[in-house]
Amino acid sequence: MRMKKLAKYAALGIAALGILVSAGCGGQASNGDKVHKVGIVQLVEHSSLDDANRGFVDGLKARGFEEGKNLTIDRQNAQADQSNLQNIVQRFISDKVDLICAIATPAVQSAANATKDIPIVGTAVTDYVSAKVVKSNDAPGGNVTGTSDLTPIAEQIDLLMKLYPNAKTIGTIYSSSEVNSEIQVKAMKEYAESKGLTVRVATISTVNDIQQAAQSIVNEVDVFYEPTDNVIASAMPTLTSVTDPAGKGVICGYVGGVTAGALATKGIDYYKLGVQTGNMAADILEGKAKPSDMKIETAHDLVVVINKKNAEKIGLTIPADVLSGATVVP
Repeated sequence: MRMKKLAKYAALGIAALGILVSAGCGGQASNGDKVHKVGIVQLVEHSSLDDANRGFVDGLKARGFEEGKNLTIDRQNAQADQSNLQNIVQRFISDKVDLICAIATPAVQSAANATKDIPIVGTAVTDYVSAKVVKSNDAPGGNVTGTSDLTPIAEQIDLLMKLYPNAKTIGTIYSSSEVNSEIQVKAMKEYAESKGLTVRVATISTVNDIQQAAQSIVNEVDVFYEPTDNVIASAMPTLTSVTDPAGKGVICGYVGGVTAGALATKGIDYYKLGVQTGNMAADILEGKAKPSDMKIETAHDLVVVINKKNAEKIGLTIPADVLSGATVVP
């Protein structure tokens, strides 16, 4: 009789142990939290989008979502190819990820076209409404939300005029396939022309077009302005290889452009924008909010950055009032 009781207790102990073991497996983290699956799709590799990507992951980590613990991340780069974007998003859908982070406008458009069920958080997207992925910035209404990198164009042109007070003509080059760039260039033209400036525009399709486009207008302009265009951002040195010898500065809409060789910006810190995006994603993963109800956020912090080496190369003296309070890239 006693042996039967011992055997019964032993069986119960083994069963309990099995329950504990199974609780530690099957998609659960050691702290008992669900292991969330996130897919990151980035349009192309360049410093601004890379910074946004890194900031997104760090933003999630600051909220307790950490790789190797309760988070797995599938990072994919489309290399500026539309078919790659579509294939990557389909892979995420097949893998049943809990959330997609789409970096840059074409990436969020591909994701939004492919799924209406998986939450999508975008970043480095200029205008979600014009991209036709949300109903409005205040009430997105679907499965897409995120952060906008719409830059303070008027303030950037004001900076340009401080650096080039005698400028009469601005040159700008952008990708004709990027709706985000079209929006920025339109706004820039309107503001610049209201200040008595003329704008010369050249459009490109690929990185290979940049040099020829720059050469076609470089002798007709006093200075260049570049929006947050992904094709230009991926090859800023190609542009400055034409503008620098001509003594023409490039004012751009993002910090990464200055560190890559442009003259100056009053722009966005994409790492911080990525952290903001990670915070939004954490709210979704925690069940605190749904994309449909989450307002599109804009960058919290803007910074003036000056490339001192580039200024010296093109023979430009930076006014003292511009240098005051600016971050200087040596």
